Amino acid sequence: METLSHLAHGFSVAFTPVNLMWCLLGTTLGTAIGVLPGLGPALTIALLLPITYQVAPEASFILFAGIYYGAMYGGSTTSILLNTPGESATIVTALEGNRMARSGRGGAALATSAIGSFVAGTLGTLGVAFLAPVVVKFALSFGPAEYFSLMVLAFITVSAVLGSSSVRGLTSLFVGFVIGMIGVDLQTGQPRFTFGMSQLLDGVDVIVVAVGLFAVGETFYMASRRYAGKDEIVPLKGSLYMTANEWARSWKAWLRGALLGFPIGALPAGGAEIPTFLSYAIEKKLSKHKEEFGTVGAIEGVAGPEAANNASAAGVLVPMLTLGLPTSATAAIMLSAFQSYGINPGPMLFMTQANLVWGLIASLFIANIILVILNLPLIGLWVRLLKIPAPQLYAGILVFATVGTYGISQSPTDLVILYLLGGAGFLMRRFDFPTAPVIIGMILWPLAETQFRRAMTISNGDWSVFYKHPLSLTLLTLAFIGLIGPHIYAYVERRRLRGPEHVPGDA
Repeated sequence: METLSHLAHGFSVAFTPVNLMWCLLGTTLGTAIGVLPGLGPALTIALLLPITYQVAPEASFILFAGIYYGAMYGGSTTSILLNTPGESATIVTALEGNRMARSGRGGAALATSAIGSFVAGTLGTLGVAFLAPVVVKFALSFGPAEYFSLMVLAFITVSAVLGSSSVRGLTSLFVGFVIGMIGVDLQTGQPRFTFGMSQLLDGVDVIVVAVGLFAVGETFYMASRRYAGKDEIVPLKGSLYMTANEWARSWKAWLRGALLGFPIGALPAGGAEIPTFLSYAIEKKLSKHKEEFGTVGAIEGVAGPEAANNASAAGVLVPMLTLGLPTSATAAIMLSAFQSYGINPGPMLFMTQANLVWGLIASLFIANIILVILNLPLIGLWVRLLKIPAPQLYAGILVFATVGTYGISQSPTDLVILYLLGGAGFLMRRFDFPTAPVIIGMILWPLAETQFRRAMTISNGDWSVFYKHPLSLTLLTLAFIGLIGPHIYAYVERRRLRGPEHVPGDA
């Protein structure tokens, strides 16, 4: 009943005309960004971070959440009609969705995608509303040692998941540590890594870093990989309504995908890729129409992964709001928005910023309804966005990034840092180093450093404080397993595939 009371208060915040306008703007923009290949919610939210200096926190996060949810919806359009996944989470949708479109069932694929996204998004948002307060009560028992151990676990797991290898992920994370330490140490008052520049005494603005790495760097990377040919857009044939048989084959996949996506998305090493691939595998195994997979396209192969994708997007919000831990690139950018407002996500957020938290959760329900209305009737409009010339699109992003960043402090130094980081972001993408751990390291390292110092002060310099507390020891053990576990698994797999070694002299 307490949660329902908080939700009612949240709807009173979300239903104000101004916040409804921000929700509509976010969902519309998010859908458009999801449709355009190569762009994504992380890049878009990074571009819009400068508005946090002008807009109330509730409005900003309702806008950002609308973009996040909208991009999950819009990404399916590109995957189905163009066979070009906008994000890694929509790769699976393209497998069956594009085959359905080529066999004349593109309307049904888009319909099951949109409705499945609505069902899963609604169930996932309910999960956020009812699960987050439980996590908050658990997190309130954390002391400095437990928080530091939790940060270590987040560093290890997120770096491993967001990159192609743990070494690359940890390298990116270390770069974030260094950027996070630039400026005056708040405890000793000593400048660190400022190179004698007074402009760096306050540190590097997290918005400059986010826009540089995600907007500028990603734009450089997309422009460098653009080719002369045109992708073939499959024309939309048939009705956007599903038949009774298609409904019967879809609704169970929606529920399975939602139940799979939300808990995995809420894990510190979750994300959207794992549940979408798992959902596809489960649907292929359970389907009575296995012959359609990989040939004419099976509707379950679209319904399940799309539901898992959207449910995991809701799940990502649980650790971000309750523990301050981002488990995706978009969550890392949203965490930087909290930083720009001087708000620290964590257990106390639900008490100190009740309007923000519950208004945000309530707006997600509204966004889901708006997105269903936007996606099905206006599908023709979204397809036309694919005709925007790439050079104009990339130039517009760079202009917007430059103007927005300069508007924060009117500092030429920020623009120099912006494009230096943009170049670094391009090189990281070029050589397959993930950029999200840089933001995560930059934001979380100062917090981890503070908690480490507090734990050492309380224990009078006794390092055993980190392993004498059961919860802290458990978290550090999980971090150690996350660091060495993949290497052990890879070694065992290599030995298994190689088979028993032949010993000379044996028969």
